[in-house]
Amino acid sequence: MIALRAIDHVCLRVADVAEATARWSVQFGLTVREQSAERSLLACDLEPYSLELQLAAPGEPLGHAHTGWELREGCTLEDARAHLALRGVPFAERDGVLEVADPERIRHDLMPARARTDDEAWPAVARASSTLGGFHPRRLGHMNCLCADVERSSRFYSDVLGMQLTDRLGSDGRWLRIGNEHHVMALVQMGYSHLHHLAFEWIDMGELRVLFDHLGRHGRWLGWGPVRHGIGQNICGYTRITEEPLFVENYCDMEQIEPGHTVRDWPDNRFSSNTWGPLPPRSYFRFDDAAVESERESLEMKGVPLPPIERHA
Repeated sequence: MIALRAIDHVCLRVADVAEATARWSVQFGLTVREQSAERSLLACDLEPYSLELQLAAPGEPLGHAHTGWELREGCTLEDARAHLALRGVPFAERDGVLEVADPERIRHDLMPARARTDDEAWPAVARASSTLGGFHPRRLGHMNCLCADVERSSRFYSDVLGMQLTDRLGSDGRWLRIGNEHHVMALVQMGYSHLHHLAFEWIDMGELRVLFDHLGRHGRWLGWGPVRHGIGQNICGYTRITEEPLFVENYCDMEQIEPGHTVRDWPDNRFSSNTWGPLPPRSYFRFDDAAVESERESLEMKGVPLPPIERHA
């Protein structure tokens, strides 16, 4: 069997590593661990890193390259190899990491359990640092993918990667977890595959207020939020990233799941999505220029409908 400990990092392809590193570090309070012309590593708190920025090769799309997952202690790479082989799932091995793709070609890297130092036995707040900024997220919490076949993708994450199903939203949404936190992966049926968002956890709503003010000064906006989700119960807001086509969810107050949890089937209504107010705008599920312009200029709020996506034969 396979056992994951946690989400380790998300890797994004970027057009310019220096520009993207400065932007992500300043706007989200991330600490730069390493940087070169081809790659940089950024951390939320005292972990080695949580965000990897990789120079896109000519012709490569910008955005999600892969997500790294740390195996739990006691689950070796050999265990993971045997697990994948038993299920007939193809994988590649590079530099001590197993690369595997879900049915919609979203890549995941399975990494061996990382040896902890004596210092890491203490909570992060009880450890000394001479480099950590005062403004920073606590950690990378989860990711959310739009997909063409939510049932098939959900089976991959449960059967192949060993996640547990927490909740369902009608026939179109699935939330999966590794430990006690409500979800580390969410899937939403949209007819195509795309990393919708990565998520940083913050202490509380007061920190989110400071963050959203800070992002506003940098020309960022919330595509949706602040909201209180029914599913997951977290308070959050979704910041549009135009350079790499995705959102960043910044959240706090995520539901913790009790032992013996029974999967819940939520009705597909606004209370499941947002107990405080409306459902997201239609642009929230799109990453084309029209969706970005609609949000930037508040066109939907002004009664200007979002045009349909142009599809070329």
